[in-house]
Amino acid sequence: MDQLSAQQVEALTKIQGKQRELAQERAEASTKLKDLSATRTELKKKKDEVKAKLAAAQKLLNTLTAKEKAALDAEQAQAANRSSSRVNLGNTGSASGRAASAFAAAQSVIGSPYVYGASGPSSFDCSGLTSWAYAQAGVSIPRTSEAQANAGTRIYSESDLKVGDLVIFYGDFHHVGLYAGNGQVLHAPHTGAVVRYEAIGNMTFEFGVRI
Repeated sequence: MDQLSAQQVEALTKIQGKQRELAQERAEASTKLKDLSATRTELKKKKDEVKAKLAAAQKLLNTLTAKEKAALDAEQAQAANRSSSRVNLGNTGSASGRAASAFAAAQSVIGSPYVYGASGPSSFDCSGLTSWAYAQAGVSIPRTSEAQANAGTRIYSESDLKVGDLVIFYGDFHHVGLYAGNGQVLHAPHTGAVVRYEAIGNMTFEFGVRI
């Protein structure tokens, strides 16, 4: 009887220990779930703010006269020509085969207009350009910049970027482009702009993603 009682006590102690571990794991999981929910709420808020700004910009663009729109289009086309002919990209030979192919595809549409929600072949938004470019290289990546941020291996140092790497900008990952070499990014910037090169320092760099 004494031996049976000791075995029961030992079993009860083990059960109580497991219950404490389970309770702790549940508490940690609940905390992580709350943090995740708060992060998602904040990201949605920022994304809504960006969409509102884009809508306001599009509304303003819609108020332009035909003559003003033509002048704006001409200015953007000139900017695209300047960006493609005068940008020094340095040595671009370090890109992998598919990254090089994706970058070449993006280069072929320099000057194409930015249109929110467009993914080619004649107009693009930022993630539409990158997903279309990689599709031309036979590689499927997610459609949105937020999802593309998790599509491959992250590169946190600008000096480690290679041509064709995705470049993620801003804390909520709402903008993406393709690294072009020599501190330049090839991207579709915003409403009213065209696909063009731009210095990476003009935007808030978060990290690169190697596909």
